[in-house]
Amino acid sequence: MKIWAIANQKGGVGKTTTAVSLAGHLATQGSRVLLVDMDPQGSMTSYFGYDPDDMSKSIYSLFQLGDFSYQNVSPVIIDTKVEHLKLLPASTALATLDRQLGTKEGKGLVLKKSLAALEEHFDYVLIDCLPMLGILMVNALAACDHLLLPVQTEFLALKGLERMMNTLDMITKSRKSALQSVIVPTMFDRRTRASTDSLRALREQYGEKVWSSVIPVDTQFREASRQGLPISLMNKSTRGSKAYAALLVYLLNPVQERHLKLVSS
Repeated sequence: MKIWAIANQKGGVGKTTTAVSLAGHLATQGSRVLLVDMDPQGSMTSYFGYDPDDMSKSIYSLFQLGDFSYQNVSPVIIDTKVEHLKLLPASTALATLDRQLGTKEGKGLVLKKSLAALEEHFDYVLIDCLPMLGILMVNALAACDHLLLPVQTEFLALKGLERMMNTLDMITKSRKSALQSVIVPTMFDRRTRASTDSLRALREQYGEKVWSSVIPVDTQFREASRQGLPISLMNKSTRGSKAYAALLVYLLNPVQERHLKLVSS
C-alpha cells in the first residue's frame, strides 16, 4: 500500500484538487483508493457531499481508539459515488485535537497505526492535509512514504513553501527513513507574467525537487467539484485531467519519466 500526503502550509494552492484528481485516475485504473481528509474545514469531505459539521464518525474518532484493529478502524470509512474510491472523512471536531491531546504519548502515530490496519484492503492512500503545522500534519507526515507539495505559481505561495520545506526538514530528522517529496506547480496561467515569473523562480530555487510539468488553470475543476466527481471521471480530456494523469505517471515511475524526457529532447 502506497501512502501519499498532499501538504502545504498555505491554503488555496490546490491540495484537495490534487488529492481528488490523482485518486480519480487511480480508481479509474482499478486501484483500491482511500482518501483521508485531515483538515477540520473538511473541504474534501464536502466535495463528496458530506457535511463535516454532522459526521458521527470521522478521523477524529481514530484519536479515541486504543486498539487500531481493522474492526475498529474500518467503520469510519465511508463510500463515495466513485467505484473503488473510499473516504476517511473529517469533522470540525478535529480543530480541538491539539488542545485536547496536549503531550499525550503516541499522538503523532494515530494515523500511521490506523492505516496499517487497512493495508490489505487498499492499494493507495492519499492524505489531504490542513495548511497548518500541528498534530494533524505531524500524523500525516509520519504515516506517508511520499509527500506532494502543491504550490500555486504566484509569489506569496512561494513564501508559504519556504515554511513547509522547513517543516519537512524537521520531520525528516525525526523519521527513521527518508521522506520522498516533489513540488507540484499548480494553477499555472501561461498568459500572465506573474505566473511564468513565479514558475521560473520556483525552478531556480528548488531545481530537481520541482516536477517538470505544471497543473494549469482549468475552470472544469470547479464543475467537477460541483458534481462531486474527480475531474477525470467528469471529462478526462480537459487540460487539468491530462495534467494530473501526467503527474500520476511521474509518481508511479519517476525514473521512466526522466528517461522519456531525455529521449524526447
